[in-house]
Amino acid sequence: MIETMPQSNGSVIALKATGKLTDADYKDMLIPKVEEIIKQSRKAKMLLYLPGDFAGWEAHAAWDDAIFGLRHRNDFEKLAVVGGAKWIEWATKIASHFMKGEVRTFSEAQLKEALEWVRA
Repeated sequence: MIETMPQSNGSVIALKATGKLTDADYKDMLIPKVEEIIKQSRKAKMLLYLPGDFAGWEAHAAWDDAIFGLRHRNDFEKLAVVGGAKWIEWATKIASHFMKGEVRTFSEAQLKEALEWVRA
């Protein structure tokens, strides 16, 4: 499941993912919300919070994520990934080489710092 966090406003979208992300999470929520911000602001600043109960992606959702990331690789000013397993940090670092914007990873304990960074 993915939900919008209350810290979202303007060109900043903060999302919290719990459980296992599905194709519907992308098609019904994440993609439309982020594309609306890109349409309005030209560039998005996104924070993706993956707390301890985050269980990863279903196969189709992982594909949605990859396609969405490639399609919009030039549309993010900043991307902060907070929490998650060590492999998510590595995958984020690899993905950062395909994006124009700044990309950083933060631990769960650094959520406040990540929000400040993505807003700046």
